[in-house]
Amino acid sequence: MNAHASHTPVIRPLAAAHLRDALNAATARDLPTALGALMAIDNESWQGITNRLAELGPAVTALVTETLGGAA
Repeated sequence: MNAHASHTPVIRPLAAAHLRDALNAATARDLPTALGALMAIDNESWQGITNRLAELGPAVTALVTETLGGAA
């Protein structure tokens, strides 16, 4: 593989679990726990998450925002 080839970031299973925990905590309005879970996500997985959200489009962001009901 070429050293300069583009690298698609992966979302590690643990990072996905942290994201799930963050969303659950935010829904419960437990913002310190939500923030802690988000901060536990490694950089490459975070890039993978943001890439995936961008691919899915604004409807997913709107859905998350609506689900959280302004908890953030």
